[in-house]
Amino acid sequence: MIRALKAPNLKEKLHKPSLPKLPDPSQPDVFEEMTLLEHMVELRDRIVKIVLAVAIAFIAGIFLADDLLDLLRTRANALNGFDVVSPTDPITMFFKVALYIAIGITLPVILWQLFGFLAPGLTRKEKRLLISSLPFVSLLFLGGAAYGFFVAAPAAFQFLSSFMSDLFEWSPEGNAVITFYLTLMIGLALAFQLPVVMFLLAKLGVVTPKKMRSFRKYALLIIFIAAAVITPSTDPFNMALVAVPLLVLYEVGILIAYLFARRPIDEAKTPKGAAA
Repeated sequence: MIRALKAPNLKEKLHKPSLPKLPDPSQPDVFEEMTLLEHMVELRDRIVKIVLAVAIAFIAGIFLADDLLDLLRTRANALNGFDVVSPTDPITMFFKVALYIAIGITLPVILWQLFGFLAPGLTRKEKRLLISSLPFVSLLFLGGAAYGFFVAAPAAFQFLSSFMSDLFEWSPEGNAVITFYLTLMIGLALAFQLPVVMFLLAKLGVVTPKKMRSFRKYALLIIFIAAAVITPSTDPFNMALVAVPLLVLYEVGILIAYLFARRPIDEAKTPKGAAA
């Protein structure tokens, strides 16, 4: 009687519980379903955080705007100062530059709030890829904006201010100079994301590095079209200033995709049991 009672207990001790199954990384995370009102409340809270961050950084922008405007004037070769059209142009330009500085300072906060709002709709694999690529996205964004500010825009103004200078008096309008800088910086900052986009496409199996190499002639055409859109002027000199680094980045993107995203794609396409 006693042995009969002990036997089941012995089996229970010898029984090993099965390990829990790991979640499928291709499946979206499970969240409590939110109503439309809750989504709107979350969006409102994140927008409020962004506005507060920009408002605080705007104070710093006010102190930096004067020096930045003077630097823009020097780089634009406007030795006698910016030309103005409206009596309110000076104060408008000052606060506009201060706001742009504040947005630039708070850009990490803006991107983090955007990622936090969109993250629930991403799969675990997409989240890992996005989070791992964020440092490179930030560096390339800053690199593109810096290239536009320190290289492309000054070289463009040097060329434009000396073009037929015996016939034209160079006196650029202030808002036009600011728009010229902003267009180049934002356009190049976004265009410099090309290697990251190529890496993600290869990592997700959308396109292989071999296909990227075969698409060179089409990429060349697209890059020159993008350079024409990004460049505020229509001259080939400024287009080349934008197109040349993008062509280099396309080749860098192929190399990165080949080194870091080629094997997962090849393994996924190789049938099981096939020779390596």
